[in-house]
Amino acid sequence: MIVAVTGASGYLGRAVAAELVASGHHVRTLQRRPSGVEGVTDILGSITDPDDVARLVDGAEGIVHLAAKVSLAGDPAEFRAVNVEGTRALLDASERAGVSRFVQVSSPSVAHAGSALAGVGAEPASPADARGEYARTKAEAELIALGRDSESLRVVAVRPHLVWGPGDTQLVGRILDRARRGRLPLLDGGRALIDSTYVDNAATGIVAALHRADSAHGRAFVITNGEPRPVGELLAGICLASGVQPPRWSIPAGVARTAGSLIERAWALRPGEDEPPMTRFLAEQLSTAHWFDQRETRQALDWAPAVSIDEGLRRLAEHAST
Repeated sequence: MIVAVTGASGYLGRAVAAELVASGHHVRTLQRRPSGVEGVTDILGSITDPDDVARLVDGAEGIVHLAAKVSLAGDPAEFRAVNVEGTRALLDASERAGVSRFVQVSSPSVAHAGSALAGVGAEPASPADARGEYARTKAEAELIALGRDSESLRVVAVRPHLVWGPGDTQLVGRILDRARRGRLPLLDGGRALIDSTYVDNAATGIVAALHRADSAHGRAFVITNGEPRPVGELLAGICLASGVQPPRWSIPAGVARTAGSLIERAWALRPGEDEPPMTRFLAEQLSTAHWFDQRETRQALDWAPAVSIDEGLRRLAEHAST
């Protein structure tokens, strides 16, 4: 089918676009810079521009929506313009163009209110309880998307959790940068059990949601490797695979949460050039369990991860050595 992808210049977006091409689809992408994916037709533009969106969806049968403003801090209006209004505009255009399948790429943070998520499925998205502008606006966008689900436009929401792999400048890049500078503490010893997702698995899971939209539509699914590990162990594995000394020092989670709240307030008044060193959301992510029951996801999407965490770390080490 003709599949339109937003955000294909991002790390996960590129992987999804490449997987769609490999699956035999005709892929058209929309983002501000070239996607770099062989075999796709790039449209350079913005999800907030109605003309660009109309060009993207014209003649498309399926949509995979990954474009988002992702950050720990920033202007709330920017998060809303891209994550909420951009999603709404894309849904409007998709309905007008007769698109039949729509995959909304969301995040488990839309249902994370600061307490542990242990062995749960895709809990309901809650903008009121989600932490930070990113999570709040993604929660609202997911609810808007699923609210448009119908027999003519089948909408599936997928929430890949902590996507990582070779060449990742976001999660992996920031972990390594902070570890090198000695600014990556373990909270409560790094004991919290968390899930993560190797990038290839996230991409195949998202494509599976597109293929299974006829039967899976109207629901949200969390996608992970299904191999929960202590956060300290995962951080150490990523660091060691990349030749970086893993974090050794620990601070109480309560101290980090308080510091994160204070930093957020200061950042709102006078933003720094990069991400804030700590936020309350980040402290909660590093100190509470968040791992998910994958049985419903795997059954509904007819999907299973092909790359284990250990194999992913091996590939990360191989990439770092080249």
